[in-house]
Amino acid sequence: MPFVRIDALHADAARLDALGRAVHEALMETIGIPADDRFQVLTGHDGVRGTLRYDDYLGQAHDEGIVYVAITMRAGRTPEQKQALYRRIAELAHHYAGTEPRNVVVTLTENASIDWSFGGGVAQYA
Repeated sequence: MPFVRIDALHADAARLDALGRAVHEALMETIGIPADDRFQVLTGHDGVRGTLRYDDYLGQAHDEGIVYVAITMRAGRTPEQKQALYRRIAELAHHYAGTEPRNVVVTLTENASIDWSFGGGVAQYA
């Protein structure tokens, strides 16, 4: 169960939905999550009441099209699967939401099975 947070600057509901779709499809394609395993928090920032900060780190020129994708999931994927995931998210974010791949910043945090509860106060994976 990946838990996904997507933050995008100047994003309306349609763009957020497109970004969520891009990330979910990339997760299904590259690491094999089930289609019904979607847990996402999608947040648009207007640049006034909420904003995103960025620089041109590691030679990546970012602009107001920036999108931050934070994924938390159980450990166990190979470096190759992770690289494929990052690449596919960037491709699909461009396809569905018009986001330039250079503006897609992805972080991946892994944890153990005991670190999840899907409701009812139960650690279903334990």
